[in-house]
Amino acid sequence: MKPTGTAAILFAAASAWLISGAALAQSSTAEPHANAPNTARPEAAGQGGGAEDRPEVVAPVLRIISVEVLRSSHGTPLDIIRVRGLASTPGWEEAELIPLTRGTPKDGILELVFVARAPAEAMEATGFEPIEAIFPIEASHPYKGINVHSASESVSLSQLPGYAEGKGGGEDCSKCVGKVFVAKGAAMPAGKSAAEVVKEEQLPTVSRVIRHSDGIPSAESNPNRLTIVVSKDGTIATAIWD
Repeated sequence: MKPTGTAAILFAAASAWLISGAALAQSSTAEPHANAPNTARPEAAGQGGGAEDRPEVVAPVLRIISVEVLRSSHGTPLDIIRVRGLASTPGWEEAELIPLTRGTPKDGILELVFVARAPAEAMEATGFEPIEAIFPIEASHPYKGINVHSASESVSLSQLPGYAEGKGGGEDCSKCVGKVFVAKGAAMPAGKSAAEVVKEEQLPTVSRVIRHSDGIPSAESNPNRLTIVVSKDGTIATAIWD
């Protein structure tokens, strides 16, 4: 990405992002990012085996690990914003930081959203995947701080250059299959240890639990949503990010 040095350039970038219809896209109902390939994405497994195709989407990355601003004084002075995060699964590509700020903000904070191109299909929960992006701007910028948004949180940095950390990654459900699901407020099953169960409150904020007898009223997709399928005996049969 080429360095951007004026509020006008940031305004243009933000406008292009908003016009693309992909800002904060988290489902297939959103328009694809302007730079994303216009290819199909099959319906998620575990949602009735739908055969309809869906476009690929650019969506916010699940979580932020850290936000860092490095200042370079060699050549043209630059502030380099580096954001490290966790994607819900492997397969997220083309990570970038998109400015949401228009013009010079009154509070002096540059607002960015950390996005990437989501996988082309629902993915088994095998663990979070590290991902990062950088955004260079001329050191003469008018910002006194930055705030970076992910799908589940934002992380602020009020001193430039500087460093800030996000929250922990939480349950990635890579080892959920085969364990007993315990709903919020329910008692622990008799004879089961903590290592043998998955409590609902341990799951990511955006999660969907499908029990054996449940219907599925919607087939909309969200690559940052964890879906678990609970079998008749109460154990988790499937865990996917769909």
